[in-house]
Formats: sequence, C-alpha cells, structure tokens
Amino acid sequence: MADRATPYLRVDVARLRANVERAATSAAEVGVVLRPHAKTHKSADIARLQLASGAVGLTVATVGEAEAFAASGCTDLFIAYPLWLTDALAARLRTLAGSGTRIAIGVDSVDGARRAASRLAGSGVEVVVEVDSGHHRSGAEPASAGEVALAAAPVAVRGVFTFPGHSYSLDGRAAAARDEAGALATARTSLASAGVAAQVVSGGSTPSLEHADTSVLTEVRPGVYVFGDAQQWELGAMPSDDIALTAVATVVSHAGGRAVLDAGSKVLGADRAAYATGSGRLLDHPDARIVQLSEHHAVAELPGPLPALGSRVLVVPNHCCTAVNLADELWPTGHDTPWPVTARGRNA
Repeated sequence: MADRATPYLRVDVARLRANVERAATSAAEVGVVLRPHAKTHKSADIARLQLASGAVGLTVATVGEAEAFAASGCTDLFIAYPLWLTDALAARLRTLAGSGTRIAIGVDSVDGARRAASRLAGSGVEVVVEVDSGHHRSGAEPASAGEVALAAAPVAVRGVFTFPGHSYSLDGRAAAARDEAGALATARTSLASAGVAAQVVSGGSTPSLEHADTSVLTEVRPGVYVFGDAQQWELGAMPSDDIALTAVATVVSHAGGRAVLDAGSKVLGADRAAYATGSGRLLDHPDARIVQLSEHHAVAELPGPLPALGSRVLVVPNHCCTAVNLADELWPTGHDTPWPVTARGRNA
C-alpha cells in the first residue's frame, strides 16, 4: 500500500481483531448478547469477523443495509430505527424475511406500531419498542412501551431497546449508562403489565459500554468499538493504541507554518462535536490537531518540526462511521486487495 495514491482509509487488522475479540469476550463474561452495529464499518469482511467471534447477529440502521448484509450471508439482523413503513419498505422487509433472514425493526409510537402491524402481519418480521433514555432523539417514554407493544399486534414484539447517545460527553458516560438501565427497566415492566414478555432488553453505545448495567440489559449494540476514532480518544473511551481506522494522507504544503494534508472533509467527514478539540487528530502526533477542514484540505497544527513535504501521516477522523460512509473500500494492513464497503450508499 506504500505506493497507493492518497488519501485512503486504512485498517490496522491486528488492532481491529483485538477490538472485536475484546468486546466479544467481555460480553460473554457478563452474560449478555453482542449484536454490534454494522453502520460503523458497512463491511461484510468485518461483519464476518464479528460473527465468528461470537456476535449473535448484526444491528443496522436502514433496510438497505439489512439487504446488503443479508446478501453477504448474515441471517440475523435488527434495524435499530423507528421505521415509518411504506408499502415499498414493507415489501422489502417481507422479501428479506421470506429469504430466511431473521429480522426485527424498531417502533417508537402507537401509530408506527399499528402501521407495522398492518403491513407486516404474517411476514415473520418482529418489532422492538424503542424508548428514550435521555438522548432525546427518538424513542417512546419508557412507561408507555407496553401501549406501543400492544399496538403492534399481531406482529411479535421481541422486547425493548434504547440508544444512550448522551454518553458522548466528557463526563457523562457512566451517568448515561445508569439512565439507560433505568429507562429499560421501566420499559420492561411496562411491557410485562401489558402482558408482553421482553425477550430482549437492548442498549449500549461504545462510550457507555464499560458502564452498562448487565443486570438489566440482555443485549449490547456498540458500533464504533471496532475502529475507534478521535471522539472516543477524547472521551477516554478508547486509547490511541486501539484505534484501527485512519486515513492515510500526504503532506502537500507547509503554508502558514502548518502541515496541509490531502485528506479533507470528503474523506474524513465533517463531524465535530462540541467537546472536540479539532476536526481530527494525527495518530502518531498526539499533540497535533486539525484546525481547518475543507473538501480536499486538512490543516494541522503541531508542536515541533513539521512532517516533511511528501511524507504520509495517519489521520484519525472525528467520527469513523461518517468517514467509512464516504468510502468505496477499506485497505487492510497485510492484504494486497481492499475490503469493499459492502453497504456503501445503502442509506434508505
């Protein structure tokens, strides 16, 4: 890969495998099911590593991602999203279920559940009720989960799930995990009061994973853990030594006394959280920060001598999921051919 034109996304396979194995071992030790979120990598090759290491199936975000991974051989998929079903989407789900894929979708309202029931009855597709645990994005109130579940009849309700997205804060990881457990416990009780047994109580994000209350959760769905990124590095959720995905970039200029790189927002993505100290970081220069980002330029400030013109550096994107979503392929270390981004563009 030394002669490959930059920029491109590189996967450190040893670190990737270690991250996959670590999460699988941790889940097994505490007795929860691991269902990793594949929207992070969108890669059949990486999905196979996860499944071979003990993952029960995959989480995805869209019907298109589900179709791509089913075609690659994954037979157990959960679309962790409150789908508002059209006839066309329902037909695609029916086709997936009819092909032998075990599949479930999210619902978070009575109207959404009724809509799913009218279009999916008899298909074998299941639903999982989403509740809000503090992220305040989607999800029903936990105490109303039973009402939503009843509206899905006769479609089977697998259980409840949440995403503790407010774990993406410098001092909120443990608190978000506590919120997650409380919301899911309330939702499970609400289902039971409605006569519905929650077979699955699902949660988890990469930042909150180490704090997850496994006396409540039966399933965890981290995604970013496979790669890590600058967000996880800055949150303290993953050390730089575990980061497996970087963009290989060339230093093209020293204008202004800074290192100008050829990997811009069209490679790294443009995400920058409020707590982020830059638009990305350099793996081998921990004090460096990307201070300016445009489509094809990343401008990095760093103490000491600048990397030489023409040299290559490893850029850690702020958010690995959005970087992968922009790529056609990933280049694994020790391999002569790339891994295709199997679910590339499957955002609907």
